[in-house]
Amino acid sequence: MPRKTKGIILAGGTGSRLYPLTVVSNKQLQPVHDKPMVYYPLSTLLLGGIKDIAVISSPDYIDKYKTLLKDGSQWGVSIEYFIQNEPKGISDAFLICEEFIDQDNVCLILGDNIFYGYIGLDEIIQKFSGGAHIFTYFVSNPQDFGVLDIKRNKVIDFKEKPKKPTSNHMIPGLYLYDNTVVEKTKNLKPSKRGELEITDLNRVYLKEKNIEIQDLGRATVWFDAGKCSDLQKASEFIRTIEEQQIYKIGCLEEIALKRGFISYKKLELLVKQMPDSEYKDYLKEVLKYKDEWFSKNKKFKI
Repeated sequence: MPRKTKGIILAGGTGSRLYPLTVVSNKQLQPVHDKPMVYYPLSTLLLGGIKDIAVISSPDYIDKYKTLLKDGSQWGVSIEYFIQNEPKGISDAFLICEEFIDQDNVCLILGDNIFYGYIGLDEIIQKFSGGAHIFTYFVSNPQDFGVLDIKRNKVIDFKEKPKKPTSNHMIPGLYLYDNTVVEKTKNLKPSKRGELEITDLNRVYLKEKNIEIQDLGRATVWFDAGKCSDLQKASEFIRTIEEQQIYKIGCLEEIALKRGFISYKKLELLVKQMPDSEYKDYLKEVLKYKDEWFSKNKKFKI
């Protein structure tokens, strides 16, 4: 029987690049158009069929996440909370959540990463048999990211912000690992900046030849909303898409309904409890047109 896959959202850090916005609220609680930023990575995990989720944040903000997301039961999932006292690198998430991961596989997503488009994470998880599965995204400024080091069309290494990158394929903040990730992380040595780097972890899997690398392609849009300008770009993108079509992006109640995590009756109860808002009005439309809301390629009789 295949192992279950659990999810982790890393929503810690100081968010210094968003100062002074982050004086009163940390980065992943900032608004991206009409929803808190953390809604978008959480929606990615839900779309992947993941129902057991850990949220990691700093001591100052963990209670705000609990207030916002609660225990997840309103969306038919389970959310647990963990504290990262100080930034120690992305891979530190696996040590913080060692007991949560237990004997299962794990999908980690960074709380400031926003994906739009079809990734197929649910199918990837269902077929995942071990090792690591990471994604790449083609960018014009690879020197600003962790990237693939490619020679003769072969991935030979991963480089963190190289001055002379050998490819334009950066690695966004969405990773899938097998259960050996905890022990592998324990064997990592801190980098020069004193952190457990995700790049070093990926190198371990690459050395074992036990990693699959998948390009997200043109059909997927990715944002790292770590700077004010990026936050604005992401907000404008979400606003434009939502105004062009009837559907919202990152609406957790709608995704939970679509995935079968909650029923229409549950959604009706949730909507009744919401204050008057555009978000509530949207979900009322979902309920109103429930017979055709999720239909695909519907053909009409003439």
